[in-house]
Amino acid sequence: MEVLIDIGILIITIAGMEAMSWAIHKYLFHGPLWFIHKTHHQQRHGWLELNDVFSLGFSAFALWLMWLGHLGLDCRFWIGGGISTYGIIYFVFHDWFIHNRFKAFKTNNKYLLRIRRAHKIHHKSMEKEPAEEFGLLVTEKKYL
Repeated sequence: MEVLIDIGILIITIAGMEAMSWAIHKYLFHGPLWFIHKTHHQQRHGWLELNDVFSLGFSAFALWLMWLGHLGLDCRFWIGGGISTYGIIYFVFHDWFIHNRFKAFKTNNKYLLRIRRAHKIHHKSMEKEPAEEFGLLVTEKKYL
């Protein structure tokens, strides 16, 4: 039973990260933290951009939680694991598939094409506002 609870915490954390990252992206990254995030909306000169500091922050927080809960594998460990898993999903979908930081894989999958299309719409604006589509895994159906 404990294993099911741990898996549940992991899955709920992943879902919560999608909701939280939408809100953080919309209200902080396109708000007071725009001075950092705008590097993601500009042409990249090199492999890294200042915006990558956010990934380092989330990673550090996840590792800290995992460290705090590692002895008893308590909920902090599984929350940190969920944040880390979301980070891996984010890296594969966002950095690899959408932004081609590596050679992108090709697909005809409607869901993946919908994610890519929604993100391209988000990047139409090179400014703080107007912008739309702030999520990663959940998008409006109009992008089908």
